Amino acid sequence: MEDVTTERVLVVPTDLFHRLGHFQGFSPDVDRYLDELLSSEHTSYRPRAEVEQDPGFKQLIPYVIFRHTDSDGRQTVFRYTRGTGQGEGRLHSKQSVGIGGHISTLDAGADGSGNPYTEGMRREVEEEVIVDTPYTSRCVGMINDDETEVGSVHLGVVHLADVERPAVRPRESEILESRFVPIEDMLADLDGFETWSKICLEALFGGE
Repeated sequence: MEDVTTERVLVVPTDLFHRLGHFQGFSPDVDRYLDELLSSEHTSYRPRAEVEQDPGFKQLIPYVIFRHTDSDGRQTVFRYTRGTGQGEGRLHSKQSVGIGGHISTLDAGADGSGNPYTEGMRREVEEEVIVDTPYTSRCVGMINDDETEVGSVHLGVVHLADVERPAVRPRESEILESRFVPIEDMLADLDGFETWSKICLEALFGGE
């Protein structure tokens, strides 16, 4: 009998990612990857404790970045520091611009008829932050980082959420020191950011 306390998370075979086109860093070519990666033919749910140590699988992680552009065209992004109580110990105390997390069996719904990825992203955002403003969101890229221990077993799906007002605040107590920060300020000092945030900031905004 399965232990109901065991968290089972959505994964895809790393070999599939390599067949579709391995890359290191950021890729804006979402159409090349996402539909195939999310196909029920390839996805499975496996115990998180196992796949955290198994580079044979990639855990798919939605990574939502909240951006505000003011009337003068200046862009700021929601930034925070990860507390030591968050689930991924390898990211504790790092600064981040991404909200999101694992897709689990709970996101598939009792009858399996829903979209687990979309539901998981919605759940993670609602669990972590309160968004007191309308926003629009679009998928803008993928992140892969095989150069770090945590990156080697995860694959990020980056969503850029443009908010009408900079009104995003923590719901989760482990999201610390949060505020909207000018993009140029973050690009000028990337020390202390988790690797995925560095990759996204440079890829999405570094050329501006």
